[in-house]
Amino acid sequence: MATTTPLTPPDQRRKPPPIPSGALWWAVCSAAALGLAACSSLGPHRVWGTAAGAGYLAAALLAARGRSPRTAGAVAVTGAVLLPLLWLLAVDRAQLEVRVVARSAGLLLAEGTPYLQHPVVPEDFNPYLPGMAVFGLPEAVAGPGPLTDPRLWMGAAFLGAFALALPAGSRSAPLRWIAACPLVALPLAVGGVDLPVAGLMCLGLALAGRGKAGAAGLALGAAAALKWTAWPAIPVALALLAAASRSAGRPADRGEGRPADRAAARCGLVALLTAAALVLPAALRDPGAFRAHVVDFPLGLTDAVSSAASPLPDHLLATHVPGGRTLALLLLGVSALLIALSLLVRPPATPADAAVRLALGLLLAIAFMPASRFGYLVHPLVIAVWAAVRETPGHPLLLRVRKRVSR
Repeated sequence: MATTTPLTPPDQRRKPPPIPSGALWWAVCSAAALGLAACSSLGPHRVWGTAAGAGYLAAALLAARGRSPRTAGAVAVTGAVLLPLLWLLAVDRAQLEVRVVARSAGLLLAEGTPYLQHPVVPEDFNPYLPGMAVFGLPEAVAGPGPLTDPRLWMGAAFLGAFALALPAGSRSAPLRWIAACPLVALPLAVGGVDLPVAGLMCLGLALAGRGKAGAAGLALGAAAALKWTAWPAIPVALALLAAASRSAGRPADRGEGRPADRAAARCGLVALLTAAALVLPAALRDPGAFRAHVVDFPLGLTDAVSSAASPLPDHLLATHVPGGRTLALLLLGVSALLIALSLLVRPPATPADAAVRLALGLLLAIAFMPASRFGYLVHPLVIAVWAAVRETPGHPLLLRVRKRVSR
């Protein structure tokens, strides 16, 4: 019987790059937060910008006076996450996504589907996959309240998954930094559905890099049941696992195939079954509503048009270029094809390589997919930060193939 285990000798490890934590970094964050507070028309965003701007400024002053990065980071997290979150919970204010998730959970329990049958205005639509309703179940079961608010559960899922994706013993500094980063701190406080998706993608790649194919498939399948944006992570993880067979250098026992090939197949099967188990019951309950909410609305094919679009390339092309929406979709398809070819021609050799490939693919998708917005950038940001801060081998992934003779 042949098994594969990741092999990372101590002399092949390198220290992760330093995380920006000086006075200049926190001053830039403060300026960005205060700018959002001044320009945004959304109440929760203005609350966050004011509190976060003050917190970042305090962190910048502490860093300038020589205080430790841990102290400055803790102050930044307090001002950018804890204080605005507590205030918004107390006054029951949140981003629209939070209410959509809470309503979808109630519908799921009452009707077996998280989607309204006849949505009319944009607020009626739920563009997320059925798994996202899980974060609204505490409120649907126990009623509205600070402890059942969906943003708490989405934030906890993100922070937990991201922490588990990091190497044991070196989690506190990256976790503190990513929580304080404005693009993450904002959805942690006001509510954001993209965070748990990004965290589970990092966890799936980390587990794949550790050779835990089944667990990786479970994490990636759960992410894929939350939002379409998680789906590209599955082929990237499969390419990472399949590349291990080349590093092994030889097939396993005759007739068994290469162990990493079997690991990739196991990961893909578990991911598919997990996603199907979470998505198909609700989708089959009302296929018309599922398509209207999850497919037609994000693609702009309904009478109600999402107001979430940001001035990214897709929006600019659709607004200023005749046939721009078709051109953007064509560019999206070409980008996906190029990333897929890169996985086949040069599979990622390490989890960090896989994360960079995934972050690049998601960045291109965000640029060209319909109704995209700046908040989606949290996906490539979190994945790229995870790739940068984790301890990675200095050389391509090495595998040790151990054969045991069964008696």
